[in-house]
Amino acid sequence: MADSAQALPRIVIIGAGFGGLWAASALARAPAQVTVIDERNYHLFQPLLYQVATAGLSPADIAAPIRGILSRQRNAYVILGHVVGIDKARRVVGLRDREVPYDWLIVATGARHAYFGHEEWAAFAPGLKNIDDATRLRRKILTALERAEQEPDSRERQRLMTFVVVGGGATGVETAGAIAELVKVALARDFRVINPAMSRIILIEAGPRVLPSFAASLSAAAQRALEKHGVEVRLGQPVTRCDEAGVMLGEERVACGVTIWAAGVMASPAAQWLEAEQDRAGRVLVDRNLTLPGHPEIFVIGDTASVRDEAGKPLPGVATVAKQEGKYVARVLLARLARKPEPPPFRYRDYGELATVGRNFAVVDFHWLRLTGRLAWFVWSVAHIYFLIGFRNRLVVAMDWIWAYLTFQRGARLITASNPDE
Repeated sequence: MADSAQALPRIVIIGAGFGGLWAASALARAPAQVTVIDERNYHLFQPLLYQVATAGLSPADIAAPIRGILSRQRNAYVILGHVVGIDKARRVVGLRDREVPYDWLIVATGARHAYFGHEEWAAFAPGLKNIDDATRLRRKILTALERAEQEPDSRERQRLMTFVVVGGGATGVETAGAIAELVKVALARDFRVINPAMSRIILIEAGPRVLPSFAASLSAAAQRALEKHGVEVRLGQPVTRCDEAGVMLGEERVACGVTIWAAGVMASPAAQWLEAEQDRAGRVLVDRNLTLPGHPEIFVIGDTASVRDEAGKPLPGVATVAKQEGKYVARVLLARLARKPEPPPFRYRDYGELATVGRNFAVVDFHWLRLTGRLAWFVWSVAHIYFLIGFRNRLVVAMDWIWAYLTFQRGARLITASNPDE
C-alpha cells in the first residue's frame, strides 16, 4: 500500500457479503483507507445459490470477484485471508500469517449452518452457504440419479431417488421446488432405466407451516404449489437423527439418497473473537448504532449482529437487512470523518419478502400488496436479476432463465468432481 494511504484513517471490513460490500462501496469517497478482508475472492449472491445446487445456474452466474467489484474504488484494498481473532486493545485483526491494524472495524462475517447441537449431522445433511456447498450438492443429486440408473435392487433404487429437504423457510421451499422441477421436468427424458419423474421430494418442517415469516395465506399458497409440483410436505415433525442413508422423524425412518439442510443458522465465530455478549444463535448484541457496547470503533452488521426492530422483534437474516446496515455504518463513519453529528439510530425499512416455488409460481409479501402465482414469479425474477452484481451476471441469468422457461432444460447439469463421493 502506498505511503499516502498509510497516513489515512484505516477502516477494516471483515467479510465481503452484502453488508460488508455495501459498506465498502458507500465509503468510496471517504478520506480513509478501506480494507476488505475475506477468505474467498468472490462476492456471492446467496439468494440464488440453490439454483446452482439444482443445476439451474453455473457458479460464475451468481458470483463476482471482489477485486473486480472494487477495482475503480481508489481507496479500497482487498486481502484474501482467514481471520483467526481480533485484538480489541491493540486494534488489530489477526490472520493466519499477519496482522491488519484498524482505526475502525466493521465485522460482517455472516452465518454458518446450525444443527442444534448435532454437528455430526453436517456430514450427512449439508447446507447451502457458499459455492463449494452448492456444487457439492449438485454432485450428490446428479450422482444419486446416476447410481439409481444402475441399481438392480428396487428398494435401494427408490432410496437413491428420494430427496429430503429439512427446513421450511425460503431456502428450503425454493430448494425443494427446484429439485422437483429438475427431476420431474428437466431430466424426465434423460434416463433409460429409471424415470426421474417418479422421484420423491420430501420437505420437512418442525413448525406448523412453511414460510413462517410470510402471511399465513401466502404460506398456504406456497404449500399447495409445492404439493402440486409433487413435493411431500411434512409439518410439525422435527428431525431427530441424520445418517448416510436417511433421516429419522421421531420413530419414523425416511430413507433417502440426498439430505439437504435448510433448518437454521448460527452466526460466525465473531462473538468469540470479540469476547462479546451473544444471543442463542451466536449473534453479537450491539447498540442501536450497530456498535459493540463499550467499543464505538467496532461495528457488527448482517447475520453476525443481533438487532431488534422498534417492536423488539429480531431482524431477519436476509440480504436487505445487511445492505441497509452496511450503508448505515458507512454514513456513521462518514459523519465521524467529517466531524459532523452522527445519524440517528439504525432503523430497518422492511420492503417485504419473496419466495419462488418452481416454474411460474412465487409468493410476494410487500405488506401493502400480496401476490401469488405467475405475476408474483415475474416480480421475483425481475427483483433477483436487478440485485445481481454486474451487468454480465444480470444478462447471463436472464438468458438462462428464458432458455429454461422455453425449453424446460437446465444447462449446468455437470458432475465436476473426479470422485463423485466427495
